[in-house]
Amino acid sequence: MEPDEQDLRRLLAVTPNLHWRYSGVTSTILALAPHVARLGPIACVGAHLPPETPQISFRQIFSRGWSHPPRGKHRIWHARRNDEMIVGLLLKHVLRQRWKIVFTWAGQRRQSRFTRWMLRRIDGVISTSEGSASYLEVPCVIINHGVDVRRFQPLANRAAEWKDAGLPGGFGIGAFGRIRAQKGTDVLIEAALRLLPRYPGATLLLTGLITPENETFVAGLKEKIAAAGLESRILFLGEQPREKMPYWFALVSLYVAPMRWEGFGLTPLEAMASGTAVVATRTGAAARLVADGETGFLIPPGDVEALAAAMEPLLADPARAAQMGASGRAKALAKHDIAREAAKIVAFYEQVLGVSLSGC
Repeated sequence: MEPDEQDLRRLLAVTPNLHWRYSGVTSTILALAPHVARLGPIACVGAHLPPETPQISFRQIFSRGWSHPPRGKHRIWHARRNDEMIVGLLLKHVLRQRWKIVFTWAGQRRQSRFTRWMLRRIDGVISTSEGSASYLEVPCVIINHGVDVRRFQPLANRAAEWKDAGLPGGFGIGAFGRIRAQKGTDVLIEAALRLLPRYPGATLLLTGLITPENETFVAGLKEKIAAAGLESRILFLGEQPREKMPYWFALVSLYVAPMRWEGFGLTPLEAMASGTAVVATRTGAAARLVADGETGFLIPPGDVEALAAAMEPLLADPARAAQMGASGRAKALAKHDIAREAAKIVAFYEQVLGVSLSGC
């Protein structure tokens, strides 16, 4: 056993992260884990687990999964992907280990027949929004995602930080996440090609993984950028370390979330917590997170004209963007602190297990 590894026999819940490529779901798991672990004996298993995340190994799952938990008869296996749910069902029904399976659903679509079959055979379902819940055919509890308002927070002097970063122009527009059509990157580029010539102080920063299947898509975008002579002001920064993302969210003055579709979509909330104004499409949970006209603007997905029209007032009036960012920070603090989400998840665990997790 590694020195910082938890002992499964002392745990009442395990969250697997079985996706070997870092993703938005991974980010959610890692953000929640420390907060949930403060409320009960809980750990994670899988990939991309930083040292501060309570964790165990698969060796323990397969060697100690039959052991009695510290209270009650079962532990929680909290899956967020189909493959994790499959593993949980195998552990419970094939190996006969002591698990109750919980699944978090964030999608805005009808599940596959296989997913629906699995959902009927587990012990509890969490939906991240009312919209996601409407696609479920099984009972669920709605627990909205939150944001770590201590990790994501405004910079003391954004303009000075921008200057120190050595980036072109005087302020930034950001869009962070996978670079692909589903995320609306092409819509944002089209809007930026129209706006940046009129606002020479603005620079667009894009971070995120470009998978091999999206290289042609990105090459086409870069050709358009080069043809417009804007290579120095539309920057693809690549996949950034998780620990540096709060800096990028706080550094830009405007965050754009141009997704064509989304299950939940946490980045607008991370931008709000960072004191950054937001323009987002009405997909996922954005309409509940972004107060239209107060913390940013909401637009239809896939609409270049609407996106450019929403971005332009905030590029033309930095003071308005700053005020919207401050309002977003206040809303994140008042309504979307991740500590609330963690407490509701633990309460649901206790309901499913029929025991209290505190004091173990």
